[in-house]
Amino acid sequence: MRRAFITGTAGFIGFHLAELLLQEGWAVAGYDGMTDYYDVRLKQDRHAMLAQHAAFSATEARLEDMEALSQAVEAFNPDVIVHLAGQAGVRYSLENPRSYIDANIVGTFNVMECARAAGVDHLLMASTSSVYGANTEMPYSEQHKADSQLTIYAATKKANEAMGHSWAHIHDLPVTMFRFFTVYGPWGRPDMALFKFTRGIIEGQPIDIYNNGDMYRDFTYVADLVRGIRGLIDAVPGGEETRVEQDSLSPAAPFRVVNIGNSDKVRLLDFVEAIETELGRDAIRNYMPMQTGDVPATWADATLLKNLTGYRPETPFREGVARFVRWYREYYGVSL
Repeated sequence: MRRAFITGTAGFIGFHLAELLLQEGWAVAGYDGMTDYYDVRLKQDRHAMLAQHAAFSATEARLEDMEALSQAVEAFNPDVIVHLAGQAGVRYSLENPRSYIDANIVGTFNVMECARAAGVDHLLMASTSSVYGANTEMPYSEQHKADSQLTIYAATKKANEAMGHSWAHIHDLPVTMFRFFTVYGPWGRPDMALFKFTRGIIEGQPIDIYNNGDMYRDFTYVADLVRGIRGLIDAVPGGEETRVEQDSLSPAAPFRVVNIGNSDKVRLLDFVEAIETELGRDAIRNYMPMQTGDVPATWADATLLKNLTGYRPETPFREGVARFVRWYREYYGVSL
């Protein structure tokens, strides 16, 4: 039985990855701080579902608590660590930037140190498409320069990539960083656009649409995302097949960066219309200017992911929206 230590298992993506690995027969140890950034009940319910698997165990503590984290990792003795926990949210980073330093810088260093001490086969850590910042060359490729981050959230994730590379070089520890592109789906975070739009339309409240709707996103369905992560667990940098076409493998360390996205730009207004269709009612649209730190478009080149794993995200956004709306109505008991 392979053993994965996953940070953020009460979170949106960590929950889905843990569920996938448990279904495959892995033993999974979760680690989550259960912070009140959004409704803790949602996090508790995710963990309760995972706890139905005998091979799942969990520790509730903050990433900044090095003693608790190191004890949890040492007791579990994992083969791989997947680091998904941290302070998320582009817009919230404008309000509370210090929380990003604490969780994403200090917390990530603690995870890296625990991975080194445990001698894991592979450390995988979450980054974000936001690291591409002011770059306007699309689709975004891992080969592009990413030196112009627009928020402290993106800056901390770019710092994590640099920290991961140095750790891989110093300790010969295989590290993969994956850059997510606008993840959505069932059990999503309440601060994310799909969740807020759905809730607003159901409750008859206005929804804020930034840049007057002239925005495009590479929406990536969560089940596709975690399948990509699952494939990358076995694509260990520095392994037998160390290079593939368009690889981002570092020449100085067993380290690479990989985009995980749907490779398709979707107009934000088309996304809103898909939600309206599923709910059978129109949104009250509050058009607003571009918000500080935001970008007008994201679009992933997922060629490297396909070359490494044989897999590319493919769920059409209308299908993914329909699945989310069904989940939302069931979870919150909404009848229309």
